[in-house]
Amino acid sequence: LNDNPSHYKITLSGTVKSPKISFDPPFLLLMPVPLDVKTETAINVIPQDYLRQSQIQVELPELELEDGDRIYPFSVQFPEGQDIVLSSDGTNKELICHISFRSSRPVSFLGNMFFIDEEEN
Repeated sequence: LNDNPSHYKITLSGTVKSPKISFDPPFLLLMPVPLDVKTETAINVIPQDYLRQSQIQVELPELELEDGDRIYPFSVQFPEGQDIVLSSDGTNKELICHISFRSSRPVSFLGNMFFIDEEEN
């Protein structure tokens, strides 16, 4: 240093990993049940590459019946919480999600439920 400028070249490289969520099983099929009887199943929500805590929200579908009425026959529960947490080994803990369906009116449905983190991913 001392009036002897040295030039250093630093090269940085890296990989950008975007947070994502996968599911086990990857799709859900609920069996037909009699009217006003609840059917339920559990899925594993598998967060990956989350570097900070976040929370999962679920957008449930609204169904329109033949007479124009609208119903929300689905519900979800996270028995161990909805928080995505970074564990000490750098991975994210899986979340258990219980999805249930109950309708007092005949209905069938094929569509999507959206699982969204705090940054709307």
